Amino acid sequence: MTDVADGASASPAKQVIYCGICSLPPEYCEFGGTTKKCEEWLQKNHPSMHERLYSQDAIEANLSTLSLDAQKRAAKDAEKKAAKAASAAAKEEERKASSKVIIKRVERNKRKYVTEVSGLEAFDLDLKKVAKDFGKKFATGSSVTKVPGGGEAITVQGDLSDGIYDYVTENYEQIPEDNVECVEDKKKKPAS
Repeated sequence: MTDVADGASASPAKQVIYCGICSLPPEYCEFGGTTKKCEEWLQKNHPSMHERLYSQDAIEANLSTLSLDAQKRAAKDAEKKAAKAASAAAKEEERKASSKVIIKRVERNKRKYVTEVSGLEAFDLDLKKVAKDFGKKFATGSSVTKVPGGGEAITVQGDLSDGIYDYVTENYEQIPEDNVECVEDKKKKPAS
């Protein structure tokens, strides 16, 4: 009893590696839903563990312990997951290709204008960071605002639609120039 209390025979704590993508141990990444990304992360950060888990010999050893029916199911499941991942990637690319960035000049009162930029979130941009970039570049106020139809837009003080168009097409490579559109929105004059 005293040996255990002294720590002489106690085993040291085991170091566990956790995946940077799904936060599970790499042995359980297949249950996390992001298997392909997890495998890429493991290969980059822990090549020896990747070799142990994903080498051809390890895969064949794991498959040999399964029955014939289980092997067929595993092969079908792997094909389905690969097809689903490819389909999701294609849908994401299609969504990005069809998304538009709309730069709208909005009249506030008399000759005062603001410029609204919407649609940037479709290209995985941090709107607050982009708003800060606009504010610095054009030396004006810029903020992220909620849009009535849902979503968010960047509101920049002043009539800067042409400058913002040029800035977006030059500095954000992930946005194709064909997907950037300028619109002018005028307030209707009240009938007297």
